Amino acid sequence: LLIMVLVLDSVLVQIPMAALVAVMIMVSIGTFSWESIKNLKEHPLSTNIVMLVTVIVVVATHNLAFGVLAGVLLAALFFANKIGHYMMVDSSLDEKTDTRTYTVVGQVFFSSSEKLIQAFDFKEAVDNVVIDLSRAHFWDITAVGALDKAVIKFRREGADVEVIGMNEASATIVDRFGVHDKPDSVDQLMGH
Repeated sequence: LLIMVLVLDSVLVQIPMAALVAVMIMVSIGTFSWESIKNLKEHPLSTNIVMLVTVIVVVATHNLAFGVLAGVLLAALFFANKIGHYMMVDSSLDEKTDTRTYTVVGQVFFSSSEKLIQAFDFKEAVDNVVIDLSRAHFWDITAVGALDKAVIKFRREGADVEVIGMNEASATIVDRFGVHDKPDSVDQLMGH
């Protein structure tokens, strides 16, 4: 096909458009997976939704690029939602030093940032709080904002907060966008 388009273009121009349309229709019928319609019940719901939305957008707009874009965006949102569920926070209390250690495990981003904040007990009366991020990764500024809110809330309750174990990529985004370790961080976070 590439040789025909590049070398034999003068011959291809003589083929009637109706014949090319017929060839295109036969190619699309031959390449479509008809089994996918039968197997809709066996596939995950998110996969079915992505497939159906892609087809509907292509048919409605007559533009394959729009359909692919809609499918990719939906698949990304479903993936983010699925990965967001794999974030967890474990905590332990060292009574001798009155230190509560929170260990964050998983991917922290817009989908899991609220879950991160809800995992902390801000009303617990402890002198020290350690947030261990050695098994976590921060992806976006929403995650950084959640960390900022947690640290500042703990400080408001009178606890000394230490954030440890951040990997290099997470440290870069937290250093760039985080305010919890900067002067007047409460005012910045609250918009004053």
